[in-house]
Amino acid sequence: MKERIKNSLSLFVAFFKLGLFTFGGGYAMIPLLQNEFVTKRGWIEESDLVDMITISESTPGPVAINCATYIGYSRGGVLGSVVATLGVITPPFIIIYLISLFFSKFLEIEMVAAAFKGISIAVAVLIFYAAVKLLKNFKKNVLSIIILILVAVASILIEIFSLNFSAIYFILIGGISGILFYGVFKNLKNKKKSQLETKIDAADNKEEN
Repeated sequence: MKERIKNSLSLFVAFFKLGLFTFGGGYAMIPLLQNEFVTKRGWIEESDLVDMITISESTPGPVAINCATYIGYSRGGVLGSVVATLGVITPPFIIIYLISLFFSKFLEIEMVAAAFKGISIAVAVLIFYAAVKLLKNFKKNVLSIIILILVAVASILIEIFSLNFSAIYFILIGGISGILFYGVFKNLKNKKKSQLETKIDAADNKEEN
C-alpha cells in the first residue's frame, strides 16, 4: 500500500511539472516526455514513446492527456492513469481559471505580451525538435518514406492554397495504407514465399530419394 501511494505521488508530481512548464500544447511536450520518462526515469523505451504518440494521435483527446493516461496506466494501472492525467491537467486548469478572471487586463500588460512573443518562438522550436526526434525513430521502409513525402507535400500545398483539409484524413490514410501494406500485401508475399519454399523442399526430397 505504501509503495502504491509513493508510485502514485511520483506520477502526479512528474506530470504536474510537465503540465506546469509545457507551453504550446501536446506537441511541445514531446521533447519533455522523452527527457523525463525515457532518459531520466527510464519508465518507457524510446520505441514505446513513438508508439504511444502514434496511438495518442489516432485516438480522441489532446495528445498530452492521452500520453499521461498511457504512461500512468503502464506504471500503476487504472489508479496510475487517473493520477497521471490529473497531474497533467491540474496546472493549466488553475492557470487558465486565474487568467479568465482578468483576461482582458492580462493581455494589456506590456511585459506579458512581450513574454508571449518569446514563448511562441520557443514553442515552435520545441515542436520542430519533436518532429526531428520522431523522424529519427520511426521505422524507415518504402511505405513509410512514401507516406512521409506525400503528407509533407500535401501539407505544404494545403497551406499555400488555404485548402480546408483536416489532419484526421492524413491519420486515416496512413492507417489504411498500413493495413493494406502490412496486413494484406505482406501476408500474401509471405504466403507465396512459404509455398515456394515448400515446393523447393519437396523437390529436394524427391531428388534425394
